[in-house]
Amino acid sequence: MRLVHLAKMTGVAGTENHLLALLPQLAKCGLDVRLIVLCEPEKPMYAYAAQMSAHGVPTELITIHSDLDLRLIGQLTARLRAIRADAVHTHLIHADWHGIPAARRAGVRYVYTSGHNDDPFRYRLPIRLVQAYLWRRVTAGIAISEAVRQFMIKVELAPPRKVHTVHYGIAPTPPDLLMRAVFRAELDIPLDAPVFGSVCRLIEQKGLTFALRAFAQIAPRFPEAHYVIVGDGALRESLRAEAEALGIAARVHFAGWRSDAAARMSAFDVFLMPSLWEGFGLATLEAMAAHLPIIASRVSALPEIVVDGITGFLCAPRDVACFAERMAQLLADRDLAMRLGANGAARLRAEFSVSKMVERTLAVYQRTGALRKDVS
Repeated sequence: MRLVHLAKMTGVAGTENHLLALLPQLAKCGLDVRLIVLCEPEKPMYAYAAQMSAHGVPTELITIHSDLDLRLIGQLTARLRAIRADAVHTHLIHADWHGIPAARRAGVRYVYTSGHNDDPFRYRLPIRLVQAYLWRRVTAGIAISEAVRQFMIKVELAPPRKVHTVHYGIAPTPPDLLMRAVFRAELDIPLDAPVFGSVCRLIEQKGLTFALRAFAQIAPRFPEAHYVIVGDGALRESLRAEAEALGIAARVHFAGWRSDAAARMSAFDVFLMPSLWEGFGLATLEAMAAHLPIIASRVSALPEIVVDGITGFLCAPRDVACFAERMAQLLADRDLAMRLGANGAARLRAEFSVSKMVERTLAVYQRTGALRKDVS
């Protein structure tokens, strides 16, 4: 089976890391897996392509010049014909809009799509109508969470029988004690200080302003506590300004984008995910791998990952008081924090492994006829 995955990328975040975990494992199962990355001219993905290729998945870059690039459909059609793809699998809206029509024009028999988020822009009527049309053109789809599956059915009018839920999976890794010391030293944080942490793009979706306000509420009671934010984005300076206005700037550390962000979670004691919506939240799995208790918003897919009171706590989105209460609780009760973190690591191994993700993805291909049932 010659399988071509297609995705637009401008940087490395949840979807990109998901494909780095999934595609090499599909190749090890005997599939001829390729990746086509759609890149904006000013944001080439050379390093990512090299990394994926080094993992045994040939990767090529094709430039996309606008949100709707009609020439690109023709270019992809020709490329898929040349590759002689048996199946095409698209990720994210730009790949859907260009890759699905191209695959059908190229005569590809099996066409799949994956939904990675429940973004508010997808509620707009023109987008809903296009997505509804494309759902009639695909063989099947994968939702990365049950929340995203329900969104696809209700908002994009996806036929329920076509949509299958396959959660992300990652390999468990023990906390890195050396990284804990090195990263804290870099940020000038004492090794024994309690540290909250977030790893995400600095955009509205991630709700970081509410985490800052919660930290400001507990900061006077816990003067030794710090908050580290790993990531970059459009709101970086406005979030810095808010920390300054709240009087917590000296204890809030904006560490910027890091290629090894997951490893740097070893420097945290509690992971904060105050998202306003979240298709999945791969960072929560990385936090669970680091044995961290998680305080997250009760939105979208996050309740499928974080078990309230067992692996962390859930709060209503924007509920600053709830976040502050739970943050203070975990600082005051380190035994509870450690217990929740250990429970999260156990849940990761049981429910969110790479092997389960690969197995369930193969099952979708098998149930829809693209793959023999003896492939595993």
